[in-house]
Amino acid sequence: MKRKLIAAIGIAGMMVSVAACGGDDGDDGKKAGADGYAGQTLTVWVMDGSSPDQWQADLAKEFEAKTKAKVKFEIQKWNGIQQKLTTALSEENPPDVFEIGNTQTPAYAKTGGLADLADLKSEIGGDWSESLNKSAVFDGKQYAAPWFVVNRVVIYNKKIWADAGIKDTPKTRDEFYNALKTIGEKTDAEPIYMPGQNWYHFVGLAIGEGAELVKKDGDKYVSNLADPKVAAATETYKKFQALSKAPKDKDEATPQQGEIFAKGKTGAIIGMGWEGATAITTNPAIEKDLGYFTIPGATADKPEGVFLGGSNLAVAAGSKKQELAKEFLKIALSDKFEGELAKANGVIPNKESLQGNLQGNAAAEAAAPAAAGGDTTPLIPEWAAVENDPNPIKTYLTAVLKGKSPAEAAKQVEGEFNKRLAQQQ
Repeated sequence: MKRKLIAAIGIAGMMVSVAACGGDDGDDGKKAGADGYAGQTLTVWVMDGSSPDQWQADLAKEFEAKTKAKVKFEIQKWNGIQQKLTTALSEENPPDVFEIGNTQTPAYAKTGGLADLADLKSEIGGDWSESLNKSAVFDGKQYAAPWFVVNRVVIYNKKIWADAGIKDTPKTRDEFYNALKTIGEKTDAEPIYMPGQNWYHFVGLAIGEGAELVKKDGDKYVSNLADPKVAAATETYKKFQALSKAPKDKDEATPQQGEIFAKGKTGAIIGMGWEGATAITTNPAIEKDLGYFTIPGATADKPEGVFLGGSNLAVAAGSKKQELAKEFLKIALSDKFEGELAKANGVIPNKESLQGNLQGNAAAEAAAPAAAGGDTTPLIPEWAAVENDPNPIKTYLTAVLKGKSPAEAAKQVEGEFNKRLAQQQ
């Protein structure tokens, strides 16, 4: 799950153009008759770790009972998947249904590789969460279906908080900051481990401010880091990072912050639920002291903005079995199977009404309240290159933390940021 989530929340490289094949009217494309889709096999690509074996088996059984067709799941690795999928979508027999990272969806949609799923949305997607479905839409058209997302939470050490005399978890950003300050004043622990380049948390803060990281300049996108709303998010990041001893020029994976937290000398980190599991694996004794809560926002009635990383399900435009593919999606995205996936993997399902399936999973329960107000990085194909190393947003954050104003830091990275946004897709 860990490696999948890392990949799902960022595009690793540039997309190349997909020459989508149009479906034909051959035998594989026939619609259901008296015997359903008997004799047909639907090929479905899912990423390693996304769907448990039992979930797949149950789904295959129900799919076959309903359609008389079979489904063949093919497990893919995230490493190299973009090129592999791009190539597959340009061939005559692409996978019929496939999992796709939510931030990757616009790039594939732009190339013409994804089938329009407007009819599916009308039939089963009336109560899909808007924040999840946003990434499945490109140029106003429904090119995928939201499957699941995950987001960051506060992972904290209950013993350290108790030693500092803090009895309740904070409900506002100021309460959170004051609690961390108290830890610094009353204990020997580092209040929070927050490396200077935990940029996905920064993206969440920008979302909370209603900021956009890019803007339109004529017919192209350019950096919007100089916007006052982005600066406000940066100042919040800087304020909390000042309570940390973490390096200003490293991210949360260098070293893994879950391993730092495992030492029992850190009050809190902001991270994914699996990072708590990393801490427990590193030091099992930490489990009894480990807790989770939703990242507090400016006011108690609204959690902090968070980056939503996850996956959509799409149908290949070149698939000859599009009707059968949609029958598969009706089952896979049903309340039954969305609920089962949420329970098994601790991921946030595509409907708020299904979040009750997260009960008992402390990390997922903490993440769920922020999902409705969450968002992603800009949903434009041009964004892909921005995340390549060295990520200019990381450079921006480090510059601010080392003394530059947000405006100066934005100016410093503007040229590289805009150069990447201008690269051909």
